[in-house]
Amino acid sequence: MQTHLSTDPAAPLARRNPVAKLAAALLPSLVLLVSVDPVSSGLLLAAWLVSVPAWGVGWPGLLRRLWPLGLALVMVALGNAVFTDRKGGATLLEAGPLLLTAESLATGLTAGLRVAAIALPGVLAILTIDPVDLADALVQHLRVPARFAYGSLAAFRLAPLLAAEWEVLGRARRARGLGGDRNPARALAVLGGRLFALLVGAVRRGTQLAVAMDARGFAASAHRTSARRQTFTRADVALIAGSVLLTALAVTTAVATGAWSPLLS
Repeated sequence: MQTHLSTDPAAPLARRNPVAKLAAALLPSLVLLVSVDPVSSGLLLAAWLVSVPAWGVGWPGLLRRLWPLGLALVMVALGNAVFTDRKGGATLLEAGPLLLTAESLATGLTAGLRVAAIALPGVLAILTIDPVDLADALVQHLRVPARFAYGSLAAFRLAPLLAAEWEVLGRARRARGLGGDRNPARALAVLGGRLFALLVGAVRRGTQLAVAMDARGFAASAHRTSARRQTFTRADVALIAGSVLLTALAVTTAVATGAWSPLLS
């Protein structure tokens, strides 16, 4: 199955600076964390959905990638609808202790809408950011220590290797007759051994990588130069400004309609 999501790096928003994309995605998410209302969440979610083509992300691939998020949204909405103490309105479903009313359903849908509006901007930003460009931008624009930024990049690059090694360990143990036991206690012991082997391999690989990076001067305190310059242009400033204006418009509309509901009120 094809799991790689192809994006268009020449799309208007996809070619923006990684720091600008993260800032534009973070600002509305922070505002939505302090309020639970359908107006601001709905407006921001609609705006991000409309902007999807400008990120250079195809709808079919995006939907395939977002199915876990969709499942999480359904669970959040159902959980809030069932367990909320707001049970006013018409009764929609009553089965023993389970009571679902119009008000509780609206509460659940609002919670799911809020989570979607918080998550989608970050997903779009991450899908269109190259990890190397992100590390360079963090070092050049936010003055993040190079040792931390590029060390995190190296760890990110090793994640697929850990997944591949986990599969190899599983096949090797099944070949030795250790992977098919249905006894829960035995299966737990086999899992522990598999995790320990993966940990040992990760520590060895991490030690070798740390020595290699120190040998290349990543541990030096002197100022480092960058081979790949990450420019921060007016278009990047406009992206952040647009995110601020959009968030302000959504909050203003929510306040004007009386839907604004801050959590700390």
